[in-house]
Amino acid sequence: MLQIELIEKCRQNNRKAQEELYNKYCDGMYYVALRFLKNQHDAEEAMQEGFIQAFLKLHQFTGEVTFGAWLKRIVINKSIDMLKARKLNFTAINEQTLGTAEEDNNWSVADDVSIEQVKEEIEALPENYKYPMMLFLIEGYDHEEISQILGISAVSSRTLVHRGKKKLQKRLKSLYNGTGS
Repeated sequence: MLQIELIEKCRQNNRKAQEELYNKYCDGMYYVALRFLKNQHDAEEAMQEGFIQAFLKLHQFTGEVTFGAWLKRIVINKSIDMLKARKLNFTAINEQTLGTAEEDNNWSVADDVSIEQVKEEIEALPENYKYPMMLFLIEGYDHEEISQILGISAVSSRTLVHRGKKKLQKRLKSLYNGTGS
C-alpha cells in the first residue's frame, strides 16, 4: 500500500492501517527516543506517546515533510517533555550578554575518530550543550527548529551549538592525542 493511501486510511481510523504505519516506524522512533532518554522503558513510552499524538493530530499532517520526519519531531518533543518533567532544567541564556555566535565553518574532526566516539563525547557534554548538539549534529535540525523544540530562541540555539562544538572539538582533540578528556 502506498504511504499516501496508508495515511489516508489512518485518518479514517482504520486500525489495520494504523498498525501497519506503526510497524513501519516504531523501531526507528524508539531509537530516536532512546538517544535522548537513555532508558529503554522511557524511550518506549515516549515512542508510544508520540504515535498516539501523531494519530490524534494526523489531520494536521500536510505532507510538506515526509511522515517519518513529522513523526520524528513529535517523538523528540515527547522525549524532551519527559526530560523536562524529570526536572532537567535547560540553562537560560542571557542573549544580550552573549550576542550571536557565528557558525564555525572550519570545524572538523580527525579522520580516525569514529561516529561512536563523537556520540560518546556529546553525551559527556554539560546538559545545556548536549541536547542542542544532539539535535543539530545527530538529528540534523536547524537552529529555528531547535529553538522550537527546546523552547529557547534561535540565538540561544546558535550560541549553545557553537559553544558545544568548541567543547566537543576540545574533548575529541584530547581523545585523539591520547591525553584523555
